[in-house]
Amino acid sequence: MYPIVGVLPEFLKNRHRFLDWTFEILSYFRTNTVVYWIPGKGHGIITANPSNVEHMLKTNFENYPKGNRFITLLEDFLGHGIFNSDGELWKLQRKTASYEFNTKSLRNFVMENVTVEINTRLLPILIKASETQQVLDFQDILERFAFDNLCKLAFNVDPTCLSVDGTITSAAEFMRAFEDATMLSSGRFLYALPFLSKVKKFLNIGSERRLKESIKIVHEFADNIIGSRTDQNIGKEEDLLSRFSLNKENSPEFLRDIVISFILAGRDTTSSALSWFFL
Repeated sequence: MYPIVGVLPEFLKNRHRFLDWTFEILSYFRTNTVVYWIPGKGHGIITANPSNVEHMLKTNFENYPKGNRFITLLEDFLGHGIFNSDGELWKLQRKTASYEFNTKSLRNFVMENVTVEINTRLLPILIKASETQQVLDFQDILERFAFDNLCKLAFNVDPTCLSVDGTITSAAEFMRAFEDATMLSSGRFLYALPFLSKVKKFLNIGSERRLKESIKIVHEFADNIIGSRTDQNIGKEEDLLSRFSLNKENSPEFLRDIVISFILAGRDTTSSALSWFFL
């Protein structure tokens, strides 16, 4: 750490490879924990110590809210969904979701829906690729597979993103926009001068303009999911969206935040785990 400028020079040099850089730093310290300082950003802590992670995420979770800066930077994309809320609002979403994601419902879903998705979409794609010697982006295939299953489980909607005939659907366009919105939103944390993102947003230029365009596609897709569930269906089905819709005080914007947050929760995590499994 340098006097006056802290770790700013190293941060600017390595922010394009932030995860690799932080891993290298942590590997130098026996505690796997580092305290740093950047002008304009203040002090921060990076840790890969399991005891610290357990302390923050389990033992003393309420002592570590996301805070105003975190919520503000991600609010355009995630609104006030479970990944961008604190306190009672977070607890409400966590409690409601827990009813849906229990062992029994997940087991039933796997037996009834995932099996169909595998047999009618995933396997035919892999078989065709094997017969024609086609090279596939396997993680992309698994992302689509996970996305279809997540939407059916959480929202009772089948986006058919994993298409056997390779058709480009609105869901595929949504996934590209979702990936861009995720990367560009997280990039806001990597500005050396935090106010620059606000300037670019105000002027609607550069990455902030691309982020706005991506978020528009994401929001439209999420709104269509909500709109496809008629008043007759909402409340009668036992999916995640129905559980939140039972509360008439939840606005369409809040329901949209729910949809986006749980897509974020289930898409990359499942596909990444499956990709590593096959490796």
